[in-house]
Amino acid sequence: MTTIRRVPHCSHWGAYTILVDGNQIVGVEPFEHDPTPSPIIHSITEWANPERRVLQPMVRSGWLEKREASDGRGRGNEKFVPVSWEKAFSLVAGAITRVSQTYGNASIFAGSYGWTSCGRFHHASSLLKRTLNLVGGFTGHVDTYSIAAGPVILRHTLGSEAACGGQANTLDSIAENSETLVIFGALSPRTAQTEAGGIGAHSLEGYLRRIVERKVRVILVSPLKDDLPEWVGAEWWPIRPNTDTALMLGLAGEIVKAGRHDADFLARYCSGSDEFLAYLKGENDGTAKDAAWAAKIAGLDADKIAELSQILVATRSMITVSWSLQRAHHGEQPFWAALGLAAVTGQIGLPGGGVGYGYGSLGGVGAPYNIGKSPAISQLQKPIDSFIPVARITDMLLNPGKPFTYQGETRTYPDARLVYWAGGNPYHHHQDINRLSDAWTRPETIIVQDPMWTATAQRADIVLPASTSIERNDLAGNRRSDFLLAMHKAIEPLGEARSDFDIFHGIAQELGVGNAFSEGRDEMGWLRHLYDASREDAAERFGFEMPDFQTFWEAGYARVPVKTHHTYLAEYREDPDANALATESGRIVLGSETLARLGYQDCLSHPAWIEPAEWLGKATSDELHLVSHQPEGRLHSQLETGIASRKHKRNGREQAKINGRDAGRLGIADGDTIRLWNERGACLATATVTDAVRAGVIVLPTGAWLTPVGNSGLDIAGNPNVLTLDVPTSSFGQGCSAHTCLVHVEAYGGDVEDAHRTYQNALEALDAV
Repeated sequence: MTTIRRVPHCSHWGAYTILVDGNQIVGVEPFEHDPTPSPIIHSITEWANPERRVLQPMVRSGWLEKREASDGRGRGNEKFVPVSWEKAFSLVAGAITRVSQTYGNASIFAGSYGWTSCGRFHHASSLLKRTLNLVGGFTGHVDTYSIAAGPVILRHTLGSEAACGGQANTLDSIAENSETLVIFGALSPRTAQTEAGGIGAHSLEGYLRRIVERKVRVILVSPLKDDLPEWVGAEWWPIRPNTDTALMLGLAGEIVKAGRHDADFLARYCSGSDEFLAYLKGENDGTAKDAAWAAKIAGLDADKIAELSQILVATRSMITVSWSLQRAHHGEQPFWAALGLAAVTGQIGLPGGGVGYGYGSLGGVGAPYNIGKSPAISQLQKPIDSFIPVARITDMLLNPGKPFTYQGETRTYPDARLVYWAGGNPYHHHQDINRLSDAWTRPETIIVQDPMWTATAQRADIVLPASTSIERNDLAGNRRSDFLLAMHKAIEPLGEARSDFDIFHGIAQELGVGNAFSEGRDEMGWLRHLYDASREDAAERFGFEMPDFQTFWEAGYARVPVKTHHTYLAEYREDPDANALATESGRIVLGSETLARLGYQDCLSHPAWIEPAEWLGKATSDELHLVSHQPEGRLHSQLETGIASRKHKRNGREQAKINGRDAGRLGIADGDTIRLWNERGACLATATVTDAVRAGVIVLPTGAWLTPVGNSGLDIAGNPNVLTLDVPTSSFGQGCSAHTCLVHVEAYGGDVEDAHRTYQNALEALDAV
């Protein structure tokens, strides 16, 4: 008689219990304290499927023969040769040492960006950086693809990025105090399924239901109607993509024109407000930023904009801005303009009032947040100061030695000779993948450490097979979670896969720093150490009692001290002198002396409407604006073939949602295979015709595994990043501009069945790599 083992675990989409029979997963149950668990947890069985897994260390044949002298154009084309772990460790350590001694450690780029395991110990990026810091350092990245321009402008204007990291007004306070809620972008359980570092309880839906119960007036400003659940009953304002800044400025301008702005708040709590008000009035450019002006740009009704401007000052109003809005050309501006609008209303620092960023972008943003110490493996001290903005990887590889700007500072791109990517997939998340492919041939050595044969792994020189989280022990938790969660090993590793810690420990030993890397602790020793550090901090600073490690490990979870009903900048509003902000003036910056001095034309000294490089205001009659949002059934490209992901595909492809009017004039029927294309690339998808998408817009989710057909430039899997624009948001923020993208769309004229067979064959070929 078999006994089913119940194994507590956690991933980015929540906590759950894995049911294991022998070494086989037979079921998954959600966490008992999660009110709205994500269906993605049922896809984790895909991790135990060997078809896409890297099962042993592999080396590209050309690199194995010629090492750094090999032709980088062979990446993705040449066969891989299996090697032993001992050989792999020797090759990796040798490449690191050679580049360090020949070119300096700045020529080692620790890319390693991505949603690796949510475990805080087997965290591939941190362990990679820990290893390299012990041998002289590396070039890293700052910020994230999810949010870069936003934090940069908020650090400058608010002195901190806390407002977009989960510490603006918490949603419990909004649900109880707000009277008008204006959502720019989304507030969707679809994106709130996931959280970096794991999440115990998904709470967004509960707060939304309380908002509905209190009859809060909710306005959704988005080109996509389903960016908020239909049952919320919100007013939908189907705005043109990339024009939210104009709407925010128009609302603020209407308030100022009516003389209803809070002049006392602007004078006491803000700096540069005179410059901002002058811009709204059009004193310098002759154009008043009012409802009529905004309506023409945003494609909305001027009378409704004027009405909303009155409501914002007459009621307790809360403005929320999704992270997605700043992933666009001039992405700093919607974050800054929203701050300016909230300042004009004078409601910043009041319960349920003001502005906040990122609600729903991750599951923990806006939830009661952890005020204790979150567990994390230390990356140790960084010996050198070398970095690039995260979205500038292609620019770095193509332009070694060239200058770039970031937060007002001019720096230089390093000469990256070695790229080490662990736990991430730039061939999913980077923009203009065909441009990246050219840059990817430049480094002498590319090392990829991953459980899966991702498009990035297929284009590596050395591939190291990491285990998935279900094949090792770890713990989850972060500053936006009210739990620490045990991640028990469920099954034995597939093939020769090893844990990230064991892989980096082996490399560190080869480099002569093994003891410093491990500090004498094994896996369970580290988990106990990290947990105890959080437990002791909770007791010492907050008098909060957490169970001892053994009790936690057996129970599978422990609660942590959290902050509830938080009002952002309440202390600052009470006494701005005693609680000065870490900005150039100590106040909220609406007119920046620093940016005035820098003179950037793409990031002015005040919030401003600046036309993006591509938008519907400049589109030809046959162009649509592409929105590439997060998928519902997976996280980025993870578990793309899992049950939850497959549920949202159609005819085996990604669904591209298109408005009925656009479909009709383009001769596209619901269910057709369509081709999306522009000068950067092309891909296939299945058309889903719907009125829930604004006319002129097409929506294709991210995460399809890149599958190009020969040299045709056509991706048949539906990866939108063959189409997206790879330019910085501005000279100041340098974030990614993924949502600034125009495309042509047509019914696919090729052989659909042949394209489908090619796609399936490509997936099956991974097993033979």
